[in-house]
Amino acid sequence: MSGWVQLILRPTLPDVARRTSLGECVDWTLLTTALLLLGLGLVMIASASAGIAERQLGDPGYYLTRQLLYVAMGLVSAWLVWRIPLSLWERSGPLLVIVSLLLLLLLLVPGLGRTVNGATRWLLVGPFNLQVSELVKLAMVVYLAGYLVRRGEAVRNTVAGFLMPMGLVLLFAGLLLHEPDFGATVVLVATALGMMFLGGVRLWLFGVLVALALGSLALLALTSPYRMERLTAFLNPWADPFNSGFQLTQALIAFGRGEWFGVGLGASVQKLFYLPEAHTDFVYAVLAEELGTVGASVVVLFFVLLIARILRIGREAAAAGLGFGAHLCSGIALWFALQAFINMGVNMGLLPTKGLTLPLMSYGGSSILVMCAAIALVLRVSLETPRHGVSQRSAA
Repeated sequence: MSGWVQLILRPTLPDVARRTSLGECVDWTLLTTALLLLGLGLVMIASASAGIAERQLGDPGYYLTRQLLYVAMGLVSAWLVWRIPLSLWERSGPLLVIVSLLLLLLLLVPGLGRTVNGATRWLLVGPFNLQVSELVKLAMVVYLAGYLVRRGEAVRNTVAGFLMPMGLVLLFAGLLLHEPDFGATVVLVATALGMMFLGGVRLWLFGVLVALALGSLALLALTSPYRMERLTAFLNPWADPFNSGFQLTQALIAFGRGEWFGVGLGASVQKLFYLPEAHTDFVYAVLAEELGTVGASVVVLFFVLLIARILRIGREAAAAGLGFGAHLCSGIALWFALQAFINMGVNMGLLPTKGLTLPLMSYGGSSILVMCAAIALVLRVSLETPRHGVSQRSAA
């Protein structure tokens, strides 16, 4: 622990500071895109949450104030993460997985977890609610990136090398399903499979496991009454627009009202007690209503730019021989892309409701903190890539 504190407090990369400017140490395209998404998220949360906050709490700025605090905490955590060398993150992967596992097990202890809408996903940490699944996703990406460096040959050439980490992923998936959190499970399993595929696993083995994963998820959906209800509502939300299809129909109405250029910032009608979770899971629908198809398309372009930049940094790290950084970037890019795609798909009625936040934009402290940390890890990969004029050894 003292080693971590010293690394955070001491000047970061003195050699870089002497030889290059700050502008050359930071990937400004990635950082600017992430900050734009954070800023736009704050604007939309202020708009989407004002009505419900005033009705429930008598303070229309309640959720915005808390989100501002979360963003500030996220930026501080990102700065701390950015200062820690990748070599230490690589060694800490198993520890992060163990801590995440313990937190998931704590949710099983009666009285420790907070239950909302029948799902126990949050641990009470002082005045804050910690959503453990967000930490699990980051911890698993870090661990798998390190595993692919340590056991890359085994992953590519043996069945055991591939099945061992996937067994760990399935353990976490089972605990997430127990909460239940089907959306986080899908993102976790798909991200892990994607990282294994990019790590060079045998194609036939990958195909078999993908088929088993898809079959298992389909079986879980079909054998669970509430998941089956969500699936049925997604296929035809207008069949029961005032009950099981209520969320999707209200989201679709928001998109329809927005047309090309929207009804104007702050002028959404759907956020006024019609659209549930307007400032969390369905903030994209409110954005589409107020800013129109053009505004919604700009958000998509921002995410495309963000993910493309992360992948480019990963390719540069791979070309420079930084295997851990390359795998880390691929995992974070897959995670962000999957979660953004699922959230937007749910908002547009293309996918069943999953309860996943829109990265960097939806209301929620755990999501903001973890995703800011993930962006900082990618910025750290960019910093340690030799194109900045510093070797990985000097970075450590």
